[in-house]
Amino acid sequence: MKIGTIVEYIDQQKIITAVIVSEKNDKLKLLNENSREVSLSAKRLTHVSQVCLDVTQPRHLLINQLKAAAQTRRQLSEQVDIFEIWEIFHEESENIDLAAMTVFCFDPPLCCDHEAAVIRAVFNDRLYFKFNQNCFSPFTSEQVDAKKRQIREAEKRDRLIQKGVAWLTAMQGDTKQSTDTDPGVITCLKAYYLFGNDSDQASLARQMLKNAGLTSPDPIFDFFVRSGIWDVDENVNLLSMGIPTRFSSEVSTATRNLSLTRTRTFQDPGRKDLTKIPLITIDGQSTMDYDDAISLENTDQGYRLGIHIIDVGAYIQSGDPIDMSARERASSIYMPDDKLPMLPADLSDDLCSLKQGEIRPAISTLIQMSRFFEIRDVQIVSSIIQVHHQMSYTEANLLNGKDDPITTLHKIAMLLREKRIKAGAVQITLPEVNIWLEDNKEIRYAKVDRENPSRMLVSEMMIFANSLMAKFLADHQMPAVFRSQPPPGQRLFKGIETALLPNLMQRKHLSRAVVTTTPQTHSGLGVKAYTTATSPIRRYHDLLTQRQIKAVLGLNPAYSKKDLEEILQAVSVPMANAGRVQGARKRYWLLKILETMRGDSLDALVLECHRDHYNILLKEFMLDARLPASGLKLKQGDAIQVTVQHVDARRNQLSLFCV
Repeated sequence: MKIGTIVEYIDQQKIITAVIVSEKNDKLKLLNENSREVSLSAKRLTHVSQVCLDVTQPRHLLINQLKAAAQTRRQLSEQVDIFEIWEIFHEESENIDLAAMTVFCFDPPLCCDHEAAVIRAVFNDRLYFKFNQNCFSPFTSEQVDAKKRQIREAEKRDRLIQKGVAWLTAMQGDTKQSTDTDPGVITCLKAYYLFGNDSDQASLARQMLKNAGLTSPDPIFDFFVRSGIWDVDENVNLLSMGIPTRFSSEVSTATRNLSLTRTRTFQDPGRKDLTKIPLITIDGQSTMDYDDAISLENTDQGYRLGIHIIDVGAYIQSGDPIDMSARERASSIYMPDDKLPMLPADLSDDLCSLKQGEIRPAISTLIQMSRFFEIRDVQIVSSIIQVHHQMSYTEANLLNGKDDPITTLHKIAMLLREKRIKAGAVQITLPEVNIWLEDNKEIRYAKVDRENPSRMLVSEMMIFANSLMAKFLADHQMPAVFRSQPPPGQRLFKGIETALLPNLMQRKHLSRAVVTTTPQTHSGLGVKAYTTATSPIRRYHDLLTQRQIKAVLGLNPAYSKKDLEEILQAVSVPMANAGRVQGARKRYWLLKILETMRGDSLDALVLECHRDHYNILLKEFMLDARLPASGLKLKQGDAIQVTVQHVDARRNQLSLFCV
C-alpha cells in the first residue's frame, strides 16, 4: 500500500483518520489525527483514499491535514439520510458497493471524501445497513424493527441503572429515605438479593451496585428495611422459594360458596351417624385447625376405639380451585411468627375443623377390642361426628390416671407402642423446643417433652390409625401415598432410650423415608405398611390418601397409580420447601433470642469431633452449632459450657467459644 495514503479505521467505536507512514511485514504504521502512531493490519481499514500526503513534511502539518480531512468527512456525513437510502434498497436482496452508494448519496463531482462520508454515516446509524469490504447490505424491515427494540431496551436499561445508582447512593446516607424510586429498581434489586446470579436481572443489579460503590448485595436488605419495603424480620425464604402467602380471589369466592354445602354432606344416607359418641380432641393450646378426634366406648366384649378424621373431601373436590391451590402449597407451614395454612382459614379453622359442638363429616376408623385390648375387628367408615370436648395436652395430662377415657386411652397407647417396638421400631425420644411470638412481639419459647402422656397418646393413636388405613388400602389393592423406611444403617439401642446423645446419634443413622404408591415396610415405625391420612387439613398427601379410602368406600372416583405419581412429583418441591422454611424460621427466632444473650454461658453437648471444630448441641434450645477446636481436647458426649460470642440471626451466624 502506498506510503502517504489517507486511510480510516475504527478504534473504540470511533472512525479515526490517519496516514500511512511505513509498511513492514504486512503491518501498516500509521500516524493518526490525534498525533498517535499505531500499527495495524490492512484488513482493519474501513476506507482507503486515493489522496496521498507528503509524509516528509513536518508532523504538525500532517496532523492538521488529517484533522481537516476528518472534519470535511464528518460534515459531509451529516448530509446523508441513511433511512431514505434504505427505503430505496431494503426490498432488494443484492449488495450495494461503495461507489454506487456514494452516487445515491451525493451529487457529482465526487471524491474520496464523499465515499468516506458514506461509510461514516452508515457507521453512525447502524440500524439500516451492514457494511463489509466496501459493500452495503440492507437489513430487512423485520431486522430493523428488532434492532430498534434492542436500542430501546438498552436505553431503558441505562435509565434504570441511573435511577438505581441514584437510589442506592442516597440510601447510603444517614437520613431515612423513602421508596420514591422506579418500581423497576426495587424489583431488580429485590430479585438479586433473593436469587443472586440466578436472577434474570443479575447483571443489571450488579452494575447498579458497582456504580454506587457497593461490593456486595448485603446492604440491600437494610435499605429495604429503612424504606419500609421489608420488615426488619422479613422472611426472605418465603420470597426466594416463591411460597404463596395469600389465596387468589377465585379461591376466596369458592370458599365462600362452600357454606352452601354444609347440610348437603350430612344428608348422605351412606354415612354412619356417630354424633352420639363422645369424641375428644387433644391438641396444643393455640390450635385452631382440629383434624383428628378420638373416642372410646365400653362394649359387652370390651371396648370400641374410634379415631376420626375430618372428611375434607366432602367439601373440596379434586381439581377444583381450592384443591389446586392446596396442591400448589402441599402443606400448611407453621412458624413462630406466622402460619400459612394449606386451606383458607375459613375452611382450616372453621368448616373443615372438628370444632366442639359442630357436626362434621368424617372418615372413622373403628376398632373393636377385648377387655385386654386385643384387636378383634377393624372398620373404616364414612361418618358424621360431633366433638364433645376439646382439651389441651396439659388438661389431658392432668386427667390421666384420674378419669376415663383418658386413662384407658393412655394404656392402649402404651400397648401399641410396646407392640411397635417389639416389631423393631426405632423410637427416638428427644425434647422439642416450641418458640412463638406474643402479640407485643416478645419472643417466647418452651421445651416440650414429646414423651409426656398426652402427646404420646395422640402420637400412637395417629400412627395406629395410619397403619390401619394403609392395610385397608393394601388389602383393596388401591394405590395411595404410602410411606416406607428401610432399616437404619446402624442400630445403637433397642427399646426406649432417654439419654440425649444416643437418640441424637441414632437419628443420624436413620434411613431416608420413601414415598411410593405401593405399600412397603416402615422399619422406623415397626409396621408392615404405613400411610398418612390423619391430617388432610394440613398435608396434601393426607388429602390424597383420604380420597383413595373414600374411593374404596364408593364415595368418589379413585386416582390411578399414574395420576398419583404425577401429583406426588408436582407437590414434592413445595413439600420440601415447606419443611425448609419451617426449619429456617425456627432457627432464625432461636438465634434472635441468642442475640440478647451475648456473653452468657450455656450448657452444651459434644456430638462430633473434627480436626478443626466440634459439632455441639445447645441443650436449652436443642440447637445444633459449631464450636472451633482452638486447642480444646474434647470427646463425643462431653458436657461443656460455651459462651455466646456473636450472633446475627439474619445472616444465620452463631459464634461460640469454650474456656
